[in-house]
Order: sequence, then structure tokens, then C-alpha cells
Amino acid sequence: MKLRSLPAILFLALFFFYPLARILGLTLDTSVFTLDNFLLAWRALSFTFYQAFLSTFLTFLLGLPAAYLFARFDFRGKSLLRAMTAIPFMLPTVVVASSFNALFGPRGWLSFLAPSSTFNFSPFALILLAHVFYNTTIIIRIVGNALTQLDPRLEAAARTLGANPLKVWTHVILPLLRVPLLAAGLLVFLFDFTSFGVILLLGGAKFATLEVEIYIQALQLLDLPMAALLSVIQLLCTLTFSILYSRLSAQMLVPTAPRPSTARRPRTLTEKLYTASIIFLLSSFFVLPLIALPIRSITRLEADRGQRGDVQYGLTMSYYSELFVNRRGSIFYVPPAEAARNSLTYAAATVALSLLLGLPLASALARPGHFERILDPLLMLPLGASAVTLGLGFIVTFNRLLLTSHFSLLSSPLIIPLAHTIIALPFVVRALQPAITSIPERLRHAAATLGASPWRVWQTVDWPILSRAILSAATFAFTVSLGEFGAATLLARPDFPTLPVAIARFLAQPGGLNYGQAMAMSTILMGITLLGILSIEKLRLPGAGEF
Repeated sequence: MKLRSLPAILFLALFFFYPLARILGLTLDTSVFTLDNFLLAWRALSFTFYQAFLSTFLTFLLGLPAAYLFARFDFRGKSLLRAMTAIPFMLPTVVVASSFNALFGPRGWLSFLAPSSTFNFSPFALILLAHVFYNTTIIIRIVGNALTQLDPRLEAAARTLGANPLKVWTHVILPLLRVPLLAAGLLVFLFDFTSFGVILLLGGAKFATLEVEIYIQALQLLDLPMAALLSVIQLLCTLTFSILYSRLSAQMLVPTAPRPSTARRPRTLTEKLYTASIIFLLSSFFVLPLIALPIRSITRLEADRGQRGDVQYGLTMSYYSELFVNRRGSIFYVPPAEAARNSLTYAAATVALSLLLGLPLASALARPGHFERILDPLLMLPLGASAVTLGLGFIVTFNRLLLTSHFSLLSSPLIIPLAHTIIALPFVVRALQPAITSIPERLRHAAATLGASPWRVWQTVDWPILSRAILSAATFAFTVSLGEFGAATLLARPDFPTLPVAIARFLAQPGGLNYGQAMAMSTILMGITLLGILSIEKLRLPGAGEF
């Protein structure tokens, strides 16, 4: 074992594996094993599977035609449209929920433009649409890349032998795509299975998946043993899905084409109609929610009423100015601007801690020994555990860990960066590892032979190669922390909320002003996240991977 990986190992042991062990310990309480609890767990589990299966099916309905479009056809704006489909995957859940609220909600644009319309979506329908919005890019990337790599001579041979297009698909293409299709579907199902923020914000507590039920049992009913039982069920399911996905990913080998790309311009009328319809569908589905949110944040619609009850509508910046005003004069009020400052502070601390732990760990994993080969999959386990489960583990573990005689770690603002570091660390290591592996050892040896000290070697050889990867990893950690909602919902102190927690509070309160402030905060958070996404794409090294 390399000593430089020891700090990260100790950190994961104390703040990830130990809390999970404490959760397992709570399930040993025999009082939790009652018929009512088992029925509650079964209802939550069955609904979680139901909504995840339905969401995955709908994602395939949009994702497969889109994947075929990007793999087989060239058209103007292809790169921009492809990037647009990928943006929702990295947006915070509260931003996605606010975007769909701004477009389809009771105070949204659809209700304003067509108040008597039959296009009123139920909360469950909005949840499914939001999941499709999030995960379509997974189908496009995995299945589309597999389609691009298929040898076109196989299809040409089938057509030469008299096969029609349907038989080519069913007898040639689909059998070769079986593993990529299963891998993409399993990954989408995993993200839908662990969805929390979208379901809570768009559906509420009555749509009780495992994640939402854990939140209800832990924070509202204060039944920690029951919440722990649900967390164990959820963790077993997600780990099973993660293992299956890892095995499928290792098998995603398809016959490769002799040339880089087979994409071409659409030629026939059918191909042109297909291309135009899918482009229009994707553009509408992915652009409209993202545009509806910022426009709604500067617009007062008829659903928003003034203090005298008169209807007011039109352009306004009052929602942004109200972010700095405590209109009710409450001593418990936390201005949204302060919540934004809290989020930025937490994100900066997460970046610092993630890099301090991630750089030595990535360096050890870049040239692994036997121990590092075992450590590598263990590092990915935080990705399989939900943030809600992590937050519950922190509550159970650190409630009585005192920093001073009257101050526990759980009540400290430090708990948020610690939790966010657990979530961000795998992303940071994966961003740094390819860059560290690419550093030629001969350059280090040459610099050392010429008399350079270890620090000078790092400064002149390592840093020019690592600088972009470090900036990309830092941006990853910053973006993850800024938008994280699950763990922060359980752990954030009422007087130190994060920006996503503050947005959720305002969305849950009645009144047009509260709703407008939620839209304004979501727009700010979306803007910061988009800057982070653009920075990651600009700094990301080739070959670092998509997911």
C-alpha cells in the first residue's frame, strides 16, 4: 500500500464506511421488524421500481431515435444539439424541478398561455418527464457510440443478401447492440431508482419512493431504525445494479468500422423527415424548460397577485431584489443571498478537501499495486450509495461526536463539505487519474539526473501536464457541491442552508413572491452550473470518459 493513499482511505473509512456500518447496526433493533413496517417498505420499494421502470422505458422511446440520428446523420448544429441534450445530466435537481415548474406547473407558462388547456400535467407525469430530461443523454452517448463503431459492411452484406431494413435491424444491428442497450438501460434505471430531489419537489411526499420515505422517516417522523432499514434495502438494490452495470460495461465490445465515422447527410425524403422531426422534438424538449426558467424569473404572470389583491403581470426584477429583503421581519429568516454565500463557501471547502485527498489517491491508483487494484472499486462505492442514505448515516454517526463540550460535529457547518467531499471524491480521482498516468517517467528521471529537486521536478514536469486536469477536477467538485440536494436536505442547519435547500423551501411556500424568488435563485444556480459545465468540457482531457 502506498502511504500517499492513506489519508483518503482513512477519510472514506471514517465518513463513508463507518456511517454505513452504523446504519446496518440500527437494523438490528428487532422492534423495526413489524408487519406495518414491512408493508411500508414494500410499498416504497414497489413504487420505486415502478416509476424507475416507466421512466427508463420513456427514456428509451426518445433516446433510441436520437442515438440513431446522431450516429448515422450529419446536419447543421449537430454538436450544439448534442451538447444541449447533455446539459440536464449535470444540472442540480432543484434547477430541473424549477424548470419544469416554470413551464408546466400551476404558475408556469403553459397554465398562463392556455389556462383552460387539456395539457395540464399531473405531478407523476412531470416526474417521468424530468427523468427523461435528465437521462436521455445516457442513451445517446452509450448506444450512439456503439452504433458509430458498428462495421457498415455487416449491414451492406445483409442488404446484398436481400434483407429489408427491418430485418437488418432485428437480425444484425440489435444483436450487436444487446450489451450496450442493456448497459444504458441499467444505468438509466439506476439514476431513476435513486432519484430524490425531482420526486420530492415535483411530486411531494405522497410519491414515496425509497429515497423520499427515508427522508420522511428520518426528518419528519424521527424513526431512525425504520429509515435505516429502508436505507439498507436501497443500498442493496443500488449496489446490485452497479455491479451488473460494471460487468456489462466490460463486455461492451462491438465490431469497429474501418473508418472513423459513417454519418452522412440525409438523402431520401424519409430520412429528411426523420431528421427534421427528431431535431425539432429534441430542441423543443431540451431547450424550452431551460429557457422558461430564466424568463419566468423576470416575469410576473396573472397567477401572481400584489399585496392589495390586484392582478399584476409583466416584466419585473422584483424577484431578484427581494432576495435581499426580510419582508416578514422573522428572526429565523435566512436571506437567499446568504444561502448562496453558504453554498459557495461549502463548495470552496469541498474543492480544497477533494483535491487534498484526491491528488495523492489518484497518483497511487495511476500506477497501481495489488492493494490499489482492490481499492479502486471500493472508491466507486459512494456513487452507488444515495446522498440521502449518506446524510442519514451522518445523522446516526456524528450526532454525539463533540467538537467542544457543547458543540457536536452534526450541528457544525463543517458537516456539509465533509458529505460533499465523499460524493465528489470519485469524480475528482477519475478526472486526475488519466493525466497522472500520461506523465512520462523518463522526463522525471531526466530532470532528476540534471539535479532538479523533487519539488522542482513536480513544478517543471508534472504541473504543466496536471494543471488542466486539476482545474477540471476542481470544477467538478465545485459543481457537485453547489447543486447537491439529498444530503444537504438532511444535514444543513436551518440557519446555514445551501442554495438548493433554500430553493426547495421557497417552492414549498404559498404565494407568488415566494415562487418568483425560487425561480430567481434557480436561475442563478443554473447559470453558475452552466459555467462549470463549460469549464469542465473545455478542460477535460481526451479519453477521460463520458460517465
